[in-house]
Amino acid sequence: MAAAAAEATGGGGGGREEGLTLLGFWTSPFALRARFALNLKGIPYEYVEEDLFGERGKSQLLLASNPAHGGKVPVLIHGGRAVAESLVIVEYVDEAFPESLPRLLPDDPHGRAAARFWAAYVDQKLLPTWIPLYGGKTAEERARAAGEVVSVLEAFEGELGDKDFFGGDGVGLVDVVLGGFVGWLRASEAMCGVRTLDPARTPRLAAWAGRFGALDGVREIVPDAAPLVEYNLMKRARRGLPYLPPHQTQ
Repeated sequence: MAAAAAEATGGGGGGREEGLTLLGFWTSPFALRARFALNLKGIPYEYVEEDLFGERGKSQLLLASNPAHGGKVPVLIHGGRAVAESLVIVEYVDEAFPESLPRLLPDDPHGRAAARFWAAYVDQKLLPTWIPLYGGKTAEERARAAGEVVSVLEAFEGELGDKDFFGGDGVGLVDVVLGGFVGWLRASEAMCGVRTLDPARTPRLAAWAGRFGALDGVREIVPDAAPLVEYNLMKRARRGLPYLPPHQTQ
């Protein structure tokens, strides 16, 4: 279910990728953001899958690279220096490798400000509603949280408008940041019976998720719903939360 301990990925890239290593975990929407950014820009790097919940536990490299946050993923190590926090990593990758396309941030200041606003909106508005969907104590609590997630996604529906991607014709910062949650949003129906990426309520966003999820460098690593549901059940058991069986969908 989890990825191998280390793998090389990415395509041709810029000229300053020496010692580029990403520490992550396969279910983490935040680690996925960093992987998407590197993959879409075609920057070669080594990916190291951390054993966050197994016998080995977090590596010493991870603990030493992100001591301020207790060894959370993702961490990007570039030339021996660590960069932590997913939003910081994505912008760092874009700035450190400007010759590697696509550029994730617009050239104009207003465009950059708007992209940063909506990227922050994912963590400030979507994440707090998604957490009860993931860890709610009852089926009703999870379903109610899923409804709140849909309400937040409606704001992204309006921001996307008629564009193929939030970055316009191609992917940008918001696509990468929101895209980290695509696998989990798709898994919501199996988790609680509510489709959060609902073509009936957010048809443009649902179509966007299909386009984004089909991109080279994205489709290979977006987790499927079934292993995410299995992982969620494991985490619930570890936290002593009631067992909520996967919702049966047709």
